[in-house]
Amino acid sequence: MAPGWRRDGAGTNGCSATYGQHSTSVEIMRPRARWWLLASLVAVSCRPLTIATAPAPATASAVTRVDGRVLSAAQVTDTVERLMREAHVTGLGVAIINHGRVAYQRAFGFRDAARALPFTDTTATYAASLTKAMFAHAVALLAADGRIDLDRPIARYLPQPLSAYEKYAELAAHPWHERFTLRILLNHTSGMPNFRFLNPDGRLDIRFVPGSRYAYSGEGINLAQFVLENGVGVDVDSLMRARIFAPAGMTRTAMTWRPEFEGDHALPHDSNGAALALRRRTGVRAAGSATTTLADIARYAAWFTRDDGVSPAVRTAITQPQLRIRSLHQFPTLDTTTTTRDDAIALAYGLGVGLFTSPHGAAHFKEGHDDGWANYMVTFEQAGVGLVLLSNSDNAERIFPALLEALIGDRWSPVAWEQWGPRRP
Repeated sequence: MAPGWRRDGAGTNGCSATYGQHSTSVEIMRPRARWWLLASLVAVSCRPLTIATAPAPATASAVTRVDGRVLSAAQVTDTVERLMREAHVTGLGVAIINHGRVAYQRAFGFRDAARALPFTDTTATYAASLTKAMFAHAVALLAADGRIDLDRPIARYLPQPLSAYEKYAELAAHPWHERFTLRILLNHTSGMPNFRFLNPDGRLDIRFVPGSRYAYSGEGINLAQFVLENGVGVDVDSLMRARIFAPAGMTRTAMTWRPEFEGDHALPHDSNGAALALRRRTGVRAAGSATTTLADIARYAAWFTRDDGVSPAVRTAITQPQLRIRSLHQFPTLDTTTTTRDDAIALAYGLGVGLFTSPHGAAHFKEGHDDGWANYMVTFEQAGVGLVLLSNSDNAERIFPALLEALIGDRWSPVAWEQWGPRRP
């Protein structure tokens, strides 16, 4: 969207821009049969905002929701376009998984609104905290191989006490760090802040007994990376390429920025549709440095649900509930306000992913967020249904609840806990 758009869709001159859909790929439950349409249309007119959509593929497709209802690809597309238009979402990728296969995959809108460049399913897009889920998956594979023990104190892996390392010297005043295990770091019960710079004094600390309650912590995920690299001798970049990206077929995903991303990458956009600065990450950070694409993250979601991609034992290790969550919201992470609101869905955490229950079985999910970026993936394993959302717009989370319910019948994802939905006046 062009800078200056208001919530009512009118530009500063009373006109609005036509909003184009540019790339589509639909697969009908058989080995990767795809129809590609490429289109791009930008127009300016003094009429209500509309989304110009490329013609539908010659062969229609259908997707199945968790409740068994079948939607045509056209119904899915129409719903996404309408919601994007109403919320002024710049770019959005949508993929629906049915029984371990990508049943619907389509990218909408712009990767760069000012230049009207199309958002496609191969557009390099910031994965944000989806990185954490994939990293936890890789750690679970190491545990299955016997390389590590998730419940062994990390002090037994490191050649020096944790506080002897400059990066963690501040933890000398917090002896609770001796209780850290890789499981505690990966299920966000370390007691550390999300990031130390969020503390008023900018120092790293531990607020509660590790393992006793949930509090999302990027610091904990990065410490798990530190332990693997400094105590186990595992290069996390190589680990992710060898155990996650390559097996899943993620050819345009990397833990750091790559030169080949320059030709087709998304810019983050704020709630007014203005582009924000793109951060090209050069350091590997398990908490969130990966760049991916809609096609790649959809492949990952589908691969994770198939026995030929991940063993049932590893999947169970990741998705087995390890602690219940009763925090009012996920952020701010160290807020101690509690609620029983999510007891009905048994909101919990596993290894790097959130968990909940529904009438259609258990589900696991992971969100990813940064300024101008909003991502979500959820899978109902018993129903064999999943949804991937990848966006470069601050407005995207406003429509995530509606997309979840309309596209896959998901009324159980913890949207109140995530603080998603329409903005209040």
